[in-house]
Amino acid sequence: MKWEAKLIIHKNQSRVAVYFEKNAALILRIKQLKGVKWSQSLKVWHLPDTPEYRNRFKLPEKTIGKTAITKIEPINQQAYQNYIDLLYLKGYSPNTIKTYTVEFAQLLYLIKDKNINTLTIEHLKSYLLYCLKTLKLSENQVHSRINAIKFYYEQVLQQPKIVIEIPRPKKPSLLPKVINLQDVAKMIKQTPNLKHKTLLMLVYGMGLRVSEIINLQISDIDSKSMQVHIQGAKGKKDRYTNLPEAVLPFLRNYYKEYKPQKYLFEGQYRQQYSIRSAQQVFKQSLMRAKINKDVGIHGLRHSYATHLLEQGTDISYIQKLLGHNDIKTTLIYAQVSKKDIKAVKSPIDKIDW
Repeated sequence: MKWEAKLIIHKNQSRVAVYFEKNAALILRIKQLKGVKWSQSLKVWHLPDTPEYRNRFKLPEKTIGKTAITKIEPINQQAYQNYIDLLYLKGYSPNTIKTYTVEFAQLLYLIKDKNINTLTIEHLKSYLLYCLKTLKLSENQVHSRINAIKFYYEQVLQQPKIVIEIPRPKKPSLLPKVINLQDVAKMIKQTPNLKHKTLLMLVYGMGLRVSEIINLQISDIDSKSMQVHIQGAKGKKDRYTNLPEAVLPFLRNYYKEYKPQKYLFEGQYRQQYSIRSAQQVFKQSLMRAKINKDVGIHGLRHSYATHLLEQGTDISYIQKLLGHNDIKTTLIYAQVSKKDIKAVKSPIDKIDW
């Protein structure tokens, strides 16, 4: 009998929810577990979030890793655990939780047996200078560390004032890496595996993030309205995007051949396709097409937006299709687009050689 367990926040508490099809035997078994409750609003049985239940239902341990916690001095271990718990309770994504906890742990390792709660703004400035000058971290990574520290002081300790005084290094202004239309066509056409080809066509054809393509479920696709429901995207936002007509025949053939059950793209044992697998598919296709470009699968999303702009699509429509909150984020593609720049002729071309 199939079941699935997830961590949820219910009535401001972290709980282990257990989902399964209605079955008298399973209901009887779960009722015998200590602390179990039925949520009428969520329509699910849920249990206390304890290490025992996490282990029993194959969920990740409460700490982000035994290695991290053992390197932190006992005086700061409770602060680290409080930090992790609050990230979960506030519903941050697994990627954000992983990034924040790793970055926050770096500070805790460095201060050793000094209590994190006694650090002053001068201590924090000194630490950031150490990251920049000694560790030679990039401006982006230092920003990531500042965000992790910011969460602790603002959210855990409720001390927003100290964070205002932390200076941030200026970020480099980087443009997104884009693949030209001919190379996109080449790499997709030279991908022989139907599953891989369909995956790449959807990522490029709808401008999806890699997390969005692996989270796509069969029920999200409506071929009648030619719409695709992107659920729980970045920032936990839903949106609808258009299903390209060119992709539909490939999608139907793929469905008939592979018969996915829940997620549109599934692994060998019907589990959800991993981000790493999708990235590998892209890299292999790039190599097969002999495209010598240092770019990841996210480059297909950048290319989609840039190509839409070059064909005259209004920037506000592109913003909605990509799911950007702020149009300033979308406007960066105007700097990449070659539509207007190509029309500019160098003065040297006017010289009669």
